[in-house]
Amino acid sequence: MKRTEGPAFEACGRDPSRHADELHGMILRIGVRALEAMALCSLFALAPGGLDRAQGAEPVVLVLGTATPGGGFTAYGEALVETLSTIDSSLAIRLRSTAGSQENIPLLESGAIDLGLVEGTAAHEALSGIGRTPARLSVVAAMYPTPALFAVRADSPHRTIGDLRGQRVVFGAAGSGFVLAARYVLDGLRLDLAKDFDAVLLQSAKDGPPMVLNGEAAAMWGGGSGWPPFQQIADAPKGARFIAPTAEEIARIRARHPFLKPMTLPAGSYRGQDRDIATIGTWSLILARPDLPEEVVYRFVRALHRSQPALGERLAQAEATTPAATLVAVPLARLHSGTARYLREVGLTR
Repeated sequence: MKRTEGPAFEACGRDPSRHADELHGMILRIGVRALEAMALCSLFALAPGGLDRAQGAEPVVLVLGTATPGGGFTAYGEALVETLSTIDSSLAIRLRSTAGSQENIPLLESGAIDLGLVEGTAAHEALSGIGRTPARLSVVAAMYPTPALFAVRADSPHRTIGDLRGQRVVFGAAGSGFVLAARYVLDGLRLDLAKDFDAVLLQSAKDGPPMVLNGEAAAMWGGGSGWPPFQQIADAPKGARFIAPTAEEIARIRARHPFLKPMTLPAGSYRGQDRDIATIGTWSLILARPDLPEEVVYRFVRALHRSQPALGERLAQAEATTPAATLVAVPLARLHSGTARYLREVGLTR
């Protein structure tokens, strides 16, 4: 097997329409499911034999950058490798542990990795050229929406973001896109992560939950359904409660940073969470290095699509990794040419 040698991109993110906003969440709504049904019909029409492994294709090794142990990107990468290995034997995905989104971007730019998992805020900054030259990277697929919020112990006296001012709060691994997202969300509320909180940045996301559980920290910032650190807090004897911006706060945040999208953490995402929680967030993305060939990305996206629903069964939040979700999260003009080709092939675009 060989690692390929060798499409360009600019900004990421768009202000969603009301219809698109309704599609954000871990359980994509009926409009997306209808598109997926159409795509699957086209997929099987194009590929008799269904999910048979690819035959005769030259094996290709792709290095995928994830994040620190104990976080959502690591769990996603592991599920991806395990699932895709049963779908297309012509692709071999090798995982590389990294510091997270902020390291994956330069690794992609240098060609040290082929694919990288990147949180939406980090992608927005890099691809829009905020504080830097715009990154020449392209979007391969949307992973899942990441509704962001704070987790506290269920017996915590803190009920609002304002209550957490001056408190010790774990904001995640230093290289994580979650930290960037927190800065934007707090800035929208005229708060500063470093000045208004006793902020803790970690070497690894797995170190955060024990700090909340033993009372060393008042809260942990993070997001998404089934995120391992939140899962650990929620599954502990005292349980978890979640703090999100109010409707008025969401409006203020989006007025200042419109690339952030209204999202919902569905009821039941964590033990003891018996209602939907409205908040704000971004779509996490799979990005490609600048010169990753169209044919390789096409094969990867095709295998990713064929892996449904097995990938979703292996990891709940991966239910959102669908071609239709990619169309919701990313403008067509900003997709990798291999992804665009596949979407045309299955009838989702012209």
